[in-house]
Amino acid sequence: MSNIQLENITKRFGDMAALDDVSLTVQDGEFFVLLGPTGAGKTTTLRVIAGLEKQNSGHVIFDGEAMDNAQPADRDVAFVFQQYSLYPNMSVYDNLAFPLRSPLRKTSEAEIKTRVNDAAEKLRINHLLERKTARLSGGEMQRVSIGRAIVRNPRVFLMDEPLSNLDAKLRESLRVELKHIQKVQHSTTVFVTHDQIEALTMADRIGVLERGKLLQLGTPQDIYDRPATTFVAQLVGAPRINLLRTGRNNDTLNVISSDLTLPTPNENLPNELLLGVRPEDVRLTSDGQFAGVIALIEPLGVETIVHIRNGEQTLLSTIPGNAKVTIGETVRFNVSADRIHYFDLEGDRV
Repeated sequence: MSNIQLENITKRFGDMAALDDVSLTVQDGEFFVLLGPTGAGKTTTLRVIAGLEKQNSGHVIFDGEAMDNAQPADRDVAFVFQQYSLYPNMSVYDNLAFPLRSPLRKTSEAEIKTRVNDAAEKLRINHLLERKTARLSGGEMQRVSIGRAIVRNPRVFLMDEPLSNLDAKLRESLRVELKHIQKVQHSTTVFVTHDQIEALTMADRIGVLERGKLLQLGTPQDIYDRPATTFVAQLVGAPRINLLRTGRNNDTLNVISSDLTLPTPNENLPNELLLGVRPEDVRLTSDGQFAGVIALIEPLGVETIVHIRNGEQTLLSTIPGNAKVTIGETVRFNVSADRIHYFDLEGDRV
């Protein structure tokens, strides 16, 4: 398997910078997730690593060796696309065997059979090997698509939103299976998604992209607990983080259009701030410091999201289980001061 480095990668399409001076390292055996919205540059990053796109500047390095001029076939990467890209007139077995039957690989049929059966067992599609792929469900087709990458045992797996076309239950089960397979095989994997749950549950580390710029690199816990910008803070976490504009009055922070006041943790903070408060850090309690009116209740079974109105501000709070509150009821709550995130008005962490 491989260690991958991107050094100052810039890729332009006309006047648009799809990637803008992106540098990152994916460690050998790491499950690395690129997270960002549509148009952030995630797929372009994969295509540059694979050699399907040539960067305008910067370097792609595998295990210390520059790959800038290497053809895709010479980079030995396996690409799993969002669309399944299978041969509908072939059986599942032949689809899985297809990459190994390339004249470049010179793999014996006995070895092909062993690898195909091994991949099919890992993905639980043994019973489908004789079936034509045109007769498979979406989830089965995606397993075959992933299997085609697994049989090759490449230097690196590149996965471009491979689960996004599946229903929620199947997506959840395949998340677990993919992560398990990656750990067993110790395979270097770069996985692209716009889904923050996929990123937080699967990644060893996450890189957050926005409009071609790498905003933050870190473990899922780093990204969630210490977001570098308000964009990152809003991208991860469900329900969304509360962002409250505040003015500073000596040692007090006053939240605009509300009666919420909080102590200033540092006298060097700017006079105007955005406070980020995760919903789990807004806690309903009978002796809470603040009061608000319940504006909306969202019961989700394992937890309930309540919208609390204070002045012109609305804060989201999560309560375990089913909430014993009603719309229009006045409640008291606290904000965990030691869990607040402080950003300037441009959205950067301070």
